[in-house]
Amino acid sequence: QVPLVESGGGLVQAGGSLRLSCRATGRASSKYAMGWFRQAPGKEREFVAGIVWGAASTAYSDSVKGRFTVSINKFRNEVHLQMNSLKPEDTALYYCAAKISKGDWSEWGQGTQVTVSS
Repeated sequence: QVPLVESGGGLVQAGGSLRLSCRATGRASSKYAMGWFRQAPGKEREFVAGIVWGAASTAYSDSVKGRFTVSINKFRNEVHLQMNSLKPEDTALYYCAAKISKGDWSEWGQGTQVTVSS
């Protein structure tokens, strides 16, 4: 069973917007925090944004701060990533992740592709 299911990726022109969604199921339903990571071809996976489920406190990488917004829908057990003012360098495979406790990111989705054309 895949604990995290992402949706919402696609192709967009520079300056456009996309909204990613991730639904937590199974083990990931009991979570301390959820977040988004991305991996571009030839690069390491990097943290994008995160949110603590109970407190709704957020964190962002410097590269997306002011452009991306992470939010949660507790009723639907989902986390969202609203991405505005997209740049070609935002092109990557975006992964949803969850922490069951305050430790490592232990649950991962399969990824959704975001491609930004110039």
